[in-house]
Amino acid sequence: MATHAHPSHSNSGAMLVGAGIGAGLAFLGIVGRKLAVQAPTALAGEWDKALAAEHDMALALFDKLRDVPADAEGKRTLLLMQLKHALGKHALEEENAIYPAMRDAGMEAEADALNGDHGYVKQYLYDLTDLVKDDAAFQTRLAAFRTDIESHMRREEDELFPRLRQALDHQAANRLTRRMNREGLKLA
Repeated sequence: MATHAHPSHSNSGAMLVGAGIGAGLAFLGIVGRKLAVQAPTALAGEWDKALAAEHDMALALFDKLRDVPADAEGKRTLLLMQLKHALGKHALEEENAIYPAMRDAGMEAEADALNGDHGYVKQYLYDLTDLVKDDAAFQTRLAAFRTDIESHMRREEDELFPRLRQALDHQAANRLTRRMNREGLKLA
């Protein structure tokens, strides 16, 4: 007489518990990764200091990209992907938190100009993706991009962010820092 194995309720329960633990660990891993990616920004301090730290990190990525040998397309592609991610997260923080706060503080034209600059950042990144295999064209475009983005960063750090900081009281500055970090977590 053939015997058929029927899963017992205890085995089914153990499988469900195991699946639940696995899903929970995966969720914690995602949250942990997001917190780890956003941590350098959050630990840098208030919103303006945090954004300046991200600016410095982005410029360091530009320098690493510049120094990649012509025959190291894989490394160039990886660093370009890192730059895209860093700038994308940074843009989300600025566009969804900082620039609206600038508009609220009467700096509409300045916020709109900075937001327009971000469109050119996306264009540069698009162009560089197509130039990874052409070292001379890649280096030329990368140098122009670095010059333009550094000018954008300096305007923010030296002129516009100090003006916004003056327009905010302590509570508003703290709210803006929290909002900026929440936006950063979305893409971290």
